[in-house]
Amino acid sequence: MAKKKITRLVENELAPFLKAEGYVLYHLEFVKESHDWFLRVFIEKAPDGEDHQPGAVGTDDCEKVSRFLSDRLDELDPIEQNYYLEVSSPGMDRPLLKEEHFLRYIGELVDLRLYRAEDGKKDWTGRLLGFGDETVSIELENGESKNFSLKDISKASLTVVF
Repeated sequence: MAKKKITRLVENELAPFLKAEGYVLYHLEFVKESHDWFLRVFIEKAPDGEDHQPGAVGTDDCEKVSRFLSDRLDELDPIEQNYYLEVSSPGMDRPLLKEEHFLRYIGELVDLRLYRAEDGKKDWTGRLLGFGDETVSIELENGESKNFSLKDISKASLTVVF
């Protein structure tokens, strides 16, 4: 089965369980690294409260989802090759992969890595001002606004501040 079909199937199988258990799917990927295949599922607790931010996910949460998904995939057996199933939180430095991720974290500090240097730099950090028309806008430390085309960004993630 093709990678996209597998991720679609897993997403469809997971959706009712995640909703019933109070989780949301942040990201899902089925990738080959070296000689091994990995099915990675990133979950969050469903947002509650006024700020609409997801709750923290612990190891018990990941284990619960992993057991459900492992049992369900054993029943369906849709994946021909051997693979490792990993269920985790997207982490404090979570990648921003979809429009909804960028929109959710407007106002937060983000790290951007570009494919090619712009103004002599590949790595940029700033407060996320907006996302639209395939453009990410950040405010730099000096107060200057900078726009980046989404196609020029190789990686976008939340900045971890200690």
